[in-house]
Amino acid sequence: MAYAGRVTTPDAEQGGVAGETEATPEDGAPRPEERLERAVRAAEQALIEYEIAVETFRVEIENFSRLHHQKLGPMYARLEELDAQIAEAKAARTGDPEDLRRAQELRARVLPMPSVEELFHGWMDGDGLFPEAAAMLTDQPVRPPQRVRPSEQARRLYRDLARKAHPDLAQEEGERKRREEFLTRVNTAYARGDESELRELSAEWAAGPVPEERRPSRSEELYARLEWLAQRKELLTVVARELEEGAIGSMLKLAPDDPDRLLDEIAEQLLAEVAGREAELAALIGQ
Repeated sequence: MAYAGRVTTPDAEQGGVAGETEATPEDGAPRPEERLERAVRAAEQALIEYEIAVETFRVEIENFSRLHHQKLGPMYARLEELDAQIAEAKAARTGDPEDLRRAQELRARVLPMPSVEELFHGWMDGDGLFPEAAAMLTDQPVRPPQRVRPSEQARRLYRDLARKAHPDLAQEEGERKRREEFLTRVNTAYARGDESELRELSAEWAAGPVPEERRPSRSEELYARLEWLAQRKELLTVVARELEEGAIGSMLKLAPDDPDRLLDEIAEQLLAEVAGREAELAALIGQ
């Protein structure tokens, strides 16, 4: 999914619901709360769309972060180790206290050797080492990280389910809880990009109980509802801003249409830096 650049707020969508006409009582006069009810319905739909946009972007960032760590993490670790070795070689040749201090500082930045449990965490299960781990330990080519970004069909299924089953559309607490539990399962399947499970969840929702049509509320309840929706939107705006301004969100802005290409470009730069550091180290130790 191409990153659009920003998660837009729903303010512009709260002006009303297209195609609705104001219902009137038998005497022809509009009900006093009719305009307020329309504002609440518009605000609800706008908030749902905004929540979908924020959650979609959050999943994108998590998946991109995972790929970034898998593909580039070893290169960053190698660069840190080479920097420490270069500083140590310089300090050994000069004996200068400042060079010694620098070498100690860079060595301290390198992660210590992990314990056996940490080393093999995520690398093996009851059946032994995973293929990727075995390949690395035997100097065989490692399978590149799989693409974990949800497919376009998975995104369509997710958005459709989120709109239909959103808890904010429930009027009863029991129905709200049922929707929250269901959407938790939907979010989990979407984060995995599991299109098959999303289809099953879609069929499950279609076969489930049909919620009652929303009835107009009293004016006081509608005002309270609008206040809650506004507070919820403010919280989501903070979340969206943090996602966009974070390290991974900022990286996604650099290549919104092809983040995989961005990883490849960074990998090439890091490999060039590694080669340069290795040459520098070899010259220092006389190899």
